[in-house]
Amino acid sequence: MIMTYKKLTRSTTNRKIAGICGGLGEYFTLDPTIIRVFFLLALLFLGGGLLFYLILWIIVPES
Repeated sequence: MIMTYKKLTRSTTNRKIAGICGGLGEYFTLDPTIIRVFFLLALLFLGGGLLFYLILWIIVPES
C-alpha cells in the first residue's frame, strides 16, 4: 500500500491576496470562500485573523 501525503502550499491559481485561503481550501477540500469568511470573522470579532494570515503568508510555501 502506497501512502500519499498532502502538503500545505499557497495556491497560485485560486488567490485573492497571497493564496493562503486557496491553499487551505485545497488542503482541506473546502471552498476557499468559506475560509475567507472565517478569516474575515476572525479579523472582525477576535482581532487575530490578520496576524494569523500574515504568519501563514510567511510560513507556507508557494506551490
